[in-house]
Amino acid sequence: MTTTVTSGTASRTEGVGPLLRAWREQRRVSQLELALRAGSSARHISFVETGRSRPSEEMVLRLAEHLDVPVRERNALLLAAGYAPHYPETPLDDPALEVVREGIERLISGFEPYPALVVDARYDVVAANRGVMMLFDGMPESLLTPPLNAVRLTLHPQGLAPRIRNLREWRGHLLEQMRRQIALHRSEPLRALYEEVAAFPVPDTAGSPEEPAEPVAYFALPMVVEHEGRTLSFVSSISTFNTPMDVTVAELAVETLLPADPATAKYLQSWLS
Repeated sequence: MTTTVTSGTASRTEGVGPLLRAWREQRRVSQLELALRAGSSARHISFVETGRSRPSEEMVLRLAEHLDVPVRERNALLLAAGYAPHYPETPLDDPALEVVREGIERLISGFEPYPALVVDARYDVVAANRGVMMLFDGMPESLLTPPLNAVRLTLHPQGLAPRIRNLREWRGHLLEQMRRQIALHRSEPLRALYEEVAAFPVPDTAGSPEEPAEPVAYFALPMVVEHEGRTLSFVSSISTFNTPMDVTVAELAVETLLPADPATAKYLQSWLS
């Protein structure tokens, strides 16, 4: 049985108590454990969840922090409790986020020749370096029309999917990652994207790549992809901003594709030099 956490208008109608209970149960935390973390009492937590007590704005934020509630959903909890949102949601092109934009551009440029990109909560690409565009080279214009979506580009039968030598394994990894994100954020747009890409056909030929002449001890699941007759291997690393105070910034993720073997590193360095 799964617990559904909602937000927006439904959350304001339902009230903050059931929402907090849903997040607590999703995190598998008892009322007593949450009370100890938040410096409260199990009785007060119970009263809040049943609607017998209205939590203060500070208490809502404290409980949300200890339940690791995403920033966007913390605003939803505040609205459900009758308070104004605490975290702004600033458009990425707003002058106030100029430092953020410049920072991520410098960051992903610094990873070249290795591919690096920045995506939002729906995996839409907000920035990408030359290494990423190298991998997407040759795709249909219909897929490359903004906004680009990293998951759609990767799994679409006319996208990167036919070039991925271990497509079944990499597809399974991406879909499981999306399922975890859906469970965390309860995002309907993300769920719709998941249903779209999960329905993409998988070629019968999609399987594990041939063993290399010299076995490679991978430390993480690699993405093995063909590019201009070469077989390249990458491992993915994802990082986010620490303690963000804005919804937009909180939902940005920097993904880098690091070479998983010396041959891939050498090829990238020569290709972009």
